[in-house]
Amino acid sequence: MSQSPVTPNPWLALRRFTQARIALGRAGVSLPTAPQLAFQLAHAQARDAVHLALDVPALQDSLAALGHGTVLLRSACPDRDTYLKRPDLGRQLDGSSRRALLDLAEGFEPDALGESTRRHDIAFVVADGLSALAVGLNAEPLLRRVLPALLADGWSCAPIAIVEQGRVAVADEVGQLLGARVVVILIGERPGLSSPDSMGLYLTWMPRVGLTDADRNCISNVRPAGLGHDQAAAKLLHLLGESRRLQTSGIALKDEHDGQAKALT
Repeated sequence: MSQSPVTPNPWLALRRFTQARIALGRAGVSLPTAPQLAFQLAHAQARDAVHLALDVPALQDSLAALGHGTVLLRSACPDRDTYLKRPDLGRQLDGSSRRALLDLAEGFEPDALGESTRRHDIAFVVADGLSALAVGLNAEPLLRRVLPALLADGWSCAPIAIVEQGRVAVADEVGQLLGARVVVILIGERPGLSSPDSMGLYLTWMPRVGLTDADRNCISNVRPAGLGHDQAAAKLLHLLGESRRLQTSGIALKDEHDGQAKALT
């Protein structure tokens, strides 16, 4: 009987606890063929996720099924290559998108930053970010859980903004122009070698151009194999409630959610 050329790793039993590449064994001084091929596949999937275009019609259809209006916007990046090379342009809207939001605001003055002047309690932004795949798979399931709970609690919601070639900070401009007290952006995160479908959520109280990451709260790794949709929705609803109660976000807003997903209807 032939003996396997692969020397097993003593940590093999720990692999059931993580998707990280541990205890892969070795063949001589090299990585065995199967893990090496799996690594190359994961690398290709991560690259594909970065370059994949957002399927806007499919996303619009799925969000329309929630009974909520949408508005299609673009960042100042004219194409994907520019997006990857110029993060600053992904943080701002192009001229036509800015005008579209001003028209939608119907005379709201975006420079009036006081809470009493804001027209909506919340605005949601959905952006491709660095993984359109993540948004396509996770945005609708997350919003399907969150929107009914917010509406039942009396929140007024602006139309959902879909931003192509967007970075996280573009939500600040969208939220300001729409006149929202709080903005939440759902965005594709930088793909890892085991997570090309990971979506991030960023929450900002009283959004306006010029805020920094210190003014935002982040919920990361939203996907079925990471932080599940029920758990992410429960955490987001908790943070939104606390943000409204304390009228703040970012480092001044602590995540004290116990992690137990309550029933969402």
